[in-house]
Amino acid sequence: MVLGRVAHYAFDAVLLSAFLAGVRRSTGLTPSVRSENFTETPGVKKWIDNYLWVGEWAMDQTVAVASSSSYFERKR
Repeated sequence: MVLGRVAHYAFDAVLLSAFLAGVRRSTGLTPSVRSENFTETPGVKKWIDNYLWVGEWAMDQTVAVASSSSYFERKR
């Protein structure tokens, strides 16, 4: 039961990170992770950067799978 809840929260976290990656790619907007915003804990900026990287990776993998699928087509 607890493992399922942890997996659900992890999936939601990756989904949110991928959403932020999509917003960044389509608009250029990204969360501000300047060091003066996170002076209390020095590792927070690195953690946020890693979290956003996971979203970028998930987005890249999703695009790669969708590109090779016959269920999707690219329209320009």
